[in-house]
Amino acid sequence: MEPAGRYCNPIGGSPLKRVALLSGGVGGARLARGLSSLTSIDTSIIVNVGDDDILYGLNISPDIDTVLYTLARIEGPHGWGIADDQFDVMSHLAEFDIDTTFQVGNRDLATNLHRTSLLREGTPLSVVTRMAADALGVEASVTPVTDDPVRTQLLVDDGWIRFQDYFVVRAQKDTVLDVRFDGAGDASPAPGVLEAIGSADAVVIAPSNPPLSIWPILSIPGVAEAVAASPRVICVSPLFGGRALKGPAHVVLRSLGMSAGNRGVVEAYSGLLHDFVIDAGDAPDRARLSDTGLRIHVHDTRIADPDDSIGFAEWLAELL
Repeated sequence: MEPAGRYCNPIGGSPLKRVALLSGGVGGARLARGLSSLTSIDTSIIVNVGDDDILYGLNISPDIDTVLYTLARIEGPHGWGIADDQFDVMSHLAEFDIDTTFQVGNRDLATNLHRTSLLREGTPLSVVTRMAADALGVEASVTPVTDDPVRTQLLVDDGWIRFQDYFVVRAQKDTVLDVRFDGAGDASPAPGVLEAIGSADAVVIAPSNPPLSIWPILSIPGVAEAVAASPRVICVSPLFGGRALKGPAHVVLRSLGMSAGNRGVVEAYSGLLHDFVIDAGDAPDRARLSDTGLRIHVHDTRIADPDDSIGFAEWLAELL
């Protein structure tokens, strides 16, 4: 990440606005795509690593790769993986009676092999991520929140399980009773993370699953404090009519004791937010959330299409 400080927009000559985006999952990657396309904003994308794991002997970083593939415009049709990837390796692994529920495509495998080799040589994850971005032609600043191993674990009826077991192997069918981020207490923010947050005109929390994608970022020592000190923290809700388009965000919020719908998202970030963006379809929630003291904004937040993500980012930039 570049050092703190303002510099001029080469097109208009006015100072660029700095944004630190906290990103996880497909929603985070899509908002990253929109913001990184704007010449009026300098966006630092800080990515969740709680989903990281070791599978098939590989160091996988799903959220980092989802951001990189989306920024490179090669993401798969569901928002993850690589478009038109093939799965020959997975087919052959299955012949060895290996559980291949977590699918890694052939091209995606190359990314993971490269990461695994470098990490085992001692290269920090943030450096590996920059190298992968360069290889994919991604110019945006993308960094993991920490170079240290942090693993999201979930308490379900039969005990604590790894995130990927919950999310992929068990297809999010378990009721989540509690979450913890193993290793977070001993982790340090990756180089440039606190500086990016501290120098930002605004911190934007992506439309990601709050407990499973953003809380792991905030669990790294110093990060939540840096966000709380920001002059502007804007959260884009991941919910539409009280439900997530992808994933179990609305279910997990409720099982962890938060209110239904958008109020539960606000509760998940208690004490951090100044602005809250909800989808146009949830416009009635604007009045219902008036007691939160937040500035509530209403806009179309469906950003699966690249043009829609850019249009939303342009609108969001006007809030700054």
